[in-house]
Amino acid sequence: MARDSAMVPPEVTADSRASIGEDVNDPGLRARAGREAARVRSGLRHPHNWFQLVRFSIVGATGYVLNLLVYSALVYGFDVQYLVAAALAFCVAVSNNFLLNRHWTFRARGGRMTFQAPRFVIVSVLALAVNLAVLELLVGAFGVHKIAGQAAAILAATPFNFVGNKLWSFSRFGPGHGGAPEARA
Repeated sequence: MARDSAMVPPEVTADSRASIGEDVNDPGLRARAGREAARVRSGLRHPHNWFQLVRFSIVGATGYVLNLLVYSALVYGFDVQYLVAAALAFCVAVSNNFLLNRHWTFRARGGRMTFQAPRFVIVSVLALAVNLAVLELLVGAFGVHKIAGQAAAILAATPFNFVGNKLWSFSRFGPGHGGAPEARA
């Protein structure tokens, strides 16, 4: 008990932990956290995961450029309102990214596209919500240039997008993949 209380800042009490739904002394919570930490450490040791991250970044860069090109054309070429332009540019970029990520990054061709695509779209729409919130904050509240704001907003949404797609949309296990890990090349 003394060890736990020494690690907890004085403003955090047992009552405040309970109010946020956490019990740091729960053995189940500690066991799950330990398993997840071991899973992350194990994943970091496999070069395949690092190459996958590089491929995801390359796909993301193509989507990023495509998004900004479509966004710029709509805003400056067709005088479309910047939030509408961001949503339309997102649709073009997400289509590009789905196909490239499915076939190249995650090599999830063995999974059913009808299972993967809706999940990819759900993750992407949630990432779009993050993108639009950041864009509105930057452009609407802080007066940042629209292109710079969109560039920053895309970057802000990227980590959420990668994790959601790796762990859910293109998971190696589950109904969309047939339940078996694919062979590594």
